[in-house]
Amino acid sequence: MDIGRLRTDTPGCARVAHLNNAGAALPPRPVIDAVAEHFTLESTIGGYEAAEANADAVERFYGATAGLIGARPDEIAYVENATRAWDMAFYAVPFAEGDRILTTTSEYSSNAIAYQQVAAARNLSVEVLPDEADGTLALDALEAELVKGGVRLVSLNHVPTHNGLVNPVAEVGRLCREHGVLFLLDACQSVGQLAVDVREIGCDMLSATGRKFLRGPRGTGFLYVRREVVQTLEPPFLDLQAADWKAPDGYETRDDARRFETWERYVAGQIGLGVAADYAADLGIAAIEDRVTGLATGLRAALTERPGTTVLDKGARPSGIVTFTVEGHDPTEIKDAAREVDVNINVTNPVSHGYDPHAAAAAVRASVHYYNTEEELDRLLSVLP
Repeated sequence: MDIGRLRTDTPGCARVAHLNNAGAALPPRPVIDAVAEHFTLESTIGGYEAAEANADAVERFYGATAGLIGARPDEIAYVENATRAWDMAFYAVPFAEGDRILTTTSEYSSNAIAYQQVAAARNLSVEVLPDEADGTLALDALEAELVKGGVRLVSLNHVPTHNGLVNPVAEVGRLCREHGVLFLLDACQSVGQLAVDVREIGCDMLSATGRKFLRGPRGTGFLYVRREVVQTLEPPFLDLQAADWKAPDGYETRDDARRFETWERYVAGQIGLGVAADYAADLGIAAIEDRVTGLATGLRAALTERPGTTVLDKGARPSGIVTFTVEGHDPTEIKDAAREVDVNINVTNPVSHGYDPHAAAAAVRASVHYYNTEEELDRLLSVLP
């Protein structure tokens, strides 16, 4: 990868060492230009007229995103963020009284709140599967619960926000297919930094965001729904995008993933997200993954050598998210000190991952991307106490 060119293509690199890509990455110039140009067009000729004029770019989003994750364009819905994309999938599952939902200790708290809400309303059970010693989901425990029966949904994250691991999602997908159970994957932290192929993984639904490792606009996301299951899922709400009105008193829901969309949307963002997907595909997701995991591995090694510093990451397979603590120093203090010298990092705390019994009270989170450099990692190390 031509890192110099990629950094020139990323205006923010001239201002900050951005190690908060698990929060929101710096967008590249083609994404910035695509969003700005469409917004300018809206301001010049009108929003409806601009959407018509840029119809090809709007439609391009579906093919670009589908190609990035090994899906078909009709299996993709544009949604305003990953949370809403996940919600649209989860609340569409036809739960019945007594159904079981299986998840992991590393699940994101927003998802866990939804589990509890639906469980209380429909008399379901939510069961948290145990971990292997390395922190990843215990596949033998998952298989044992699937054999018991009664499981309607397995729902988990590909990459948690707080401990650096990558869950064995392809193995989860295989088990779910064998037992005929729906599999919902939260890929918010994986799409854009790791190779994600929905056919290889075997998930039925996948939600993702634009703003993180995909480097798209904030306020954008997408939902993948496997063609074979889409018509078994009833969206929690519909409009004239998701369904056709049949006068005088009926409607017909779309038969593809766009049944999970709404008519009103951030059109400039949709165009920009398609450009971001193309940008990642052009670079090559294998090259991206190799660069990201290499930088993260180097940072972990350097942190491990520092007295009083504890790296908290788990899992047999590393991601670009690095979490650590420094003895005697609050993570927020470290984040603020880094910000003063234009190094962006973040803090993670148990509020975001309430099922995890081993989560640290708070930790520093540095999340790298391919446009980062070893010199930027050294800048972070230099400000640590």
